[in-house]
Amino acid sequence: MQQYDVLIVGAGASGLMCAATAGYRGRSVLVVEHTKKIGRKILMSGGGRCNFTNIHNGPANFISANPHFCKSALSRYSAQDFIELVDRHGVEYHEKTLGQLFCNESSKEILQLLLTECDWAGVTLQTETEVKGIKPQEEGGYQVETSKGPIRCESLVIATGGLSIPNGGATSFAFDVAEQFDMKVLERRAALVPFTLQPQELEHFKPLSGISHDPVEISYGKTTFKESMLFTHRGLSGPAVLQISSYWEPGKAVSINLFPELDLLQWLKEQREARPKAELKTVLSTLMTKRLVQTFCEIWQIDGTLGQCSNDKLSAIADQFHNWQVKPSGTEGYRTAEVTLGGIDTNEVSQKTFEAKKAPGIYFIGECLDVTGHLGGHNFQWAWASGFCSGQVV
Repeated sequence: MQQYDVLIVGAGASGLMCAATAGYRGRSVLVVEHTKKIGRKILMSGGGRCNFTNIHNGPANFISANPHFCKSALSRYSAQDFIELVDRHGVEYHEKTLGQLFCNESSKEILQLLLTECDWAGVTLQTETEVKGIKPQEEGGYQVETSKGPIRCESLVIATGGLSIPNGGATSFAFDVAEQFDMKVLERRAALVPFTLQPQELEHFKPLSGISHDPVEISYGKTTFKESMLFTHRGLSGPAVLQISSYWEPGKAVSINLFPELDLLQWLKEQREARPKAELKTVLSTLMTKRLVQTFCEIWQIDGTLGQCSNDKLSAIADQFHNWQVKPSGTEGYRTAEVTLGGIDTNEVSQKTFEAKKAPGIYFIGECLDVTGHLGGHNFQWAWASGFCSGQVV
């Protein structure tokens, strides 16, 4: 039988971070991964460049039933701490919009950084190892039955993520373990995910697949994001849409301002003064692509010249572009979702150590907890912070 101080299930961002941190403390650490490949979500992220953190990261960038839970870990392991680690490994990176940091070359560099840290810390990695059962031991610790034989450990860390991107290896394992030990698991759904549209709307917008518009301001309730939007063959995507999807409730509408940086009514009046004979479509085509203008003008029956338009008509047109009401039919689901909203109730674990209150010696970290970051590197920062903080105590 294999015996380790710490057994970590899941070789993703939080699991590898925890492993290296615990290994440097002199703990014997084994990380098991049920797939062949380590760190698949790291490799897939940021279009293969890994948006590994965000310089503006803070508690306000997270959704949770307990918004205070994430504060402790984020303060003890900040974005700057991870940036310093990246610098030490000589990984070159750049800032995109809104504080997002990406590798210049490849997301493989972040995975290699973590694997190097684990190697230096004496961590053992074992792939294609499926966990079949977990039994508490009378003398303390746990015996874990795996497809490669039993393993005993003092501390067991569950770092298997949520349900997003099942073809990346996602399973419900963390939630199943939590339920085994009578821990409360909150309702889960796909987040940071594209919207699908109703068939009648999709008919208009499907031909626009691949066209983006930047920026838009998309709102649901009191929450608003201003970023780009992308039309897809299923509906709407792009950063603004992914962000609001974490807040949207099925059956409700979102409001989209297609020109958030322009007073369209005032602009149209000025254009009418300067170019009364110009077609509305022609004038609007200076603000967005011709195909977008044609589609919206068709749906909203906008035609004629500017000179033919009264102030009331221009006001109605402006309102349609500033306040486009869209009622999605749903989302693309976990298949394309970047994260899982909801998860293990944070009241079930210590905010300092991530140890389960009902199962001493078991720790839950990363995406499986009810802590969901905004788009832009925040979910990786949660993985680093929760992995680091648990790694200091396991």
